[in-house]
Amino acid sequence: MHISYQPLWNTLKERGMRKEDLRLAAGLTTNIIANMGKGEHISMKTLLRICETLHCGILDVIELEVDGANQSKE
Repeated sequence: MHISYQPLWNTLKERGMRKEDLRLAAGLTTNIIANMGKGEHISMKTLLRICETLHCGILDVIELEVDGANQSKE
């Protein structure tokens, strides 16, 4: 399994926001935005800051995806 930030990108699109808008509003670094763009892990503290900034729940920001190799076992 891995974490996907696709719900966050969808939430931003629905609100007419860009990643840069989120970065500025939540006080994130460009590295954090870049890491999320690459699907890398970020801290829970950062996830909470994003949720607070967007006034949304964690499922509006991340979701768990099953890796391809694991799908064939289920």
